[in-house]
Amino acid sequence: MTELENHLHHYFSIGQHDCQKLAALFQEEKLAKGEFFLKVQQQSNRLSFIAHGLLRLFVALPDKEVTQWIASSGNFVTDLSGFLFRNPSRWNIQALTEVTLYTISHDQYLTLGELIPKWNEFEKLFIGKCFVTLENRMFQQISLSAEERYQLLFEHHRELFHQVPLQYLASMMGMTPETLSRIRGKKTS
Repeated sequence: MTELENHLHHYFSIGQHDCQKLAALFQEEKLAKGEFFLKVQQQSNRLSFIAHGLLRLFVALPDKEVTQWIASSGNFVTDLSGFLFRNPSRWNIQALTEVTLYTISHDQYLTLGELIPKWNEFEKLFIGKCFVTLENRMFQQISLSAEERYQLLFEHHRELFHQVPLQYLASMMGMTPETLSRIRGKKTS
């Protein structure tokens, strides 16, 4: 199995034969640091699996930028609403590092049901995982303190604290950079 096939197999729990058919539709793509994968109001025409690197999903408001998420290796990235429902993108998606992606176009994505008989089941699982991830993040935002959100992110994504500007992480956790600095100071003293 190729690296992509291995990831798809584990992510979707599909057999090797279907995995090979699915992987054949993905094309390798590279982004340079700072390059945009997608900009606000553009049509989201691709779904990508991140093989290596980091992408920031954010929106620029009149008075600040809000980071929705930092997507890392082993995850899929797109503006899901735009990709599935053809709405204009709500998010900018920009490479924070050099990034290697495996990408499937929207048109090819639409053919998966014909190519892979059980695709509807796999797609339901995929969208379900997306929904649960968002649900968990929403619950954490409303139920955990800033210190608890920091600790959770640090425990599960420690590498981000060495690769991502702290103002992006603070925004993603719903706190100011000053609050993040204060929390980090308490943790290291």
